[in-house]
Amino acid sequence: MRITKKENTVHKHIDKDIHAEIMRRIKAAELEHDVKVLYAIESGSRAWGFASPNSDYDVRFIYAHPTDWYLAVNLEDKRDVIEYPIVDEIDINGWDIRKALKLFYKSNPAFIEWLQSPIVYVDDDHFATKARELMPLIASSTRGIYHYLHMAKGNFREYLKKEQVPLKKYFYVLRPLLAIIWLEKYNEPAPIEFDTLRKLIADDTTLNNAISALLASKRVSLEKEYIKSVPVINEFIESELARHENYTSKFEKRSVDFEELNQLFVDILSRSVDK
Repeated sequence: MRITKKENTVHKHIDKDIHAEIMRRIKAAELEHDVKVLYAIESGSRAWGFASPNSDYDVRFIYAHPTDWYLAVNLEDKRDVIEYPIVDEIDINGWDIRKALKLFYKSNPAFIEWLQSPIVYVDDDHFATKARELMPLIASSTRGIYHYLHMAKGNFREYLKKEQVPLKKYFYVLRPLLAIIWLEKYNEPAPIEFDTLRKLIADDTTLNNAISALLASKRVSLEKEYIKSVPVINEFIESELARHENYTSKFEKRSVDFEELNQLFVDILSRSVDK
């Protein structure tokens, strides 16, 4: 199966040897599973902009099988993910295009974030571009708020209500809370880069100075670093969580149906040539 694609140059925040190893593993996955990777990106802290020196490389990809693979009575029983164990801090796994599009239709926040990753390893110049064109019609702000609120609440409750707290968990609460503010203000998918989201609270100098200090520490500390809790940041977190205490999600009516996603699915397969 062949699909013309481009492989991006090494991103400034990714070591060239790591990039080469990631590309090797992507190609190995294609050969092992007889698939073509359409889109591969970095997710997680390296894409968000607050990685530690020993943070994992969280590689996520979307792939397509040869057309005949989908023409099966038992299609629903076939495995639609490719997963590998973490080796040398590289965590790599992918979704079949059909799974990805079905989750996209449900406004899956993870997939929507993948479409916005600033670190791209593979791009076939079609799939992600077309998906982004549909994103304004599909992405649900209320679903996004519900997702990010659940994430922020869980991490705050489990990790940040103590005197000594995991440094990285502050960002696993701050980023989703800022994403919620973005969704409320602009009613569009929140950017994934933390520095962009921070601009939403630029007027709060005290809070921003505390976050800047935290960010500087995060970028030079190991993943399991603990610090003393930061009152000004905790106050912001508690205020935002209280503001959404009674939030209930009422999902908007979609302005797109499955036909447009079906067409994208067919387009991808028609661009391929089976072996």
